[in-house]
Amino acid sequence: MDELIPRPRAEIAPGAVHVPGWLSPAEQADLVKACREWSRPPAGIRHTRLPSRGVMSVQTVCLGWHWIPYRYSKFAEDNDGAPVKPFPVWLASLGRRAVADALGDGQTAAAYQPDVALINFYDDQARMGMHADREERSLAPVVSLSLGAACVFRFGNTENRGRPYSDVQLESGDLFVFGGPARLAYHGVPRTLPGTGPEGIGLPSGRLNITLRESGLTDPGQAGS
Repeated sequence: MDELIPRPRAEIAPGAVHVPGWLSPAEQADLVKACREWSRPPAGIRHTRLPSRGVMSVQTVCLGWHWIPYRYSKFAEDNDGAPVKPFPVWLASLGRRAVADALGDGQTAAAYQPDVALINFYDDQARMGMHADREERSLAPVVSLSLGAACVFRFGNTENRGRPYSDVQLESGDLFVFGGPARLAYHGVPRTLPGTGPEGIGLPSGRLNITLRESGLTDPGQAGS
């Protein structure tokens, strides 16, 4: 069904592009099903504990490399210690298609080799503070896919967590890619919008976000911060 008010694609900042409705309903449903499988133990979904001893409100499961603030490991050290789940080949292909469609740069897309995914689940109260993705050795683009309830996505600058920033509403099926001069920009989710998810994708409440990254790591010994 066509939207009453079309949402055009937009460059939020140089190198940061929002593509509304990029995933079809069938693709969204397939990704939700995959996320349910990935969330199961071992190395399943968990609330991440920060060095400050605070606990993140989102729940996270990782593929390829396990993220522990603020480094990567091949094992879920802060969970059950199991090996991290493998990163699927088909998910890397989806990431390359996302980079090509968002940035219009076939060369960058062809070279894109994501090997880590963070899948975050937001309930109605969860949020994500402003942060920059700096644990990777590679500065290849980050691909973000949204499923379920909409959220306010705050995309900022590369210098600090404050202004200037732009607030973008991300809805189910939306794609957001940031690379180049925007790769190390601060970003976060100040709130979700409960009850805004579509029917028929298998996610009756909450929001899933899948971010794909290229770690630049080849040896677990390199994964320290």
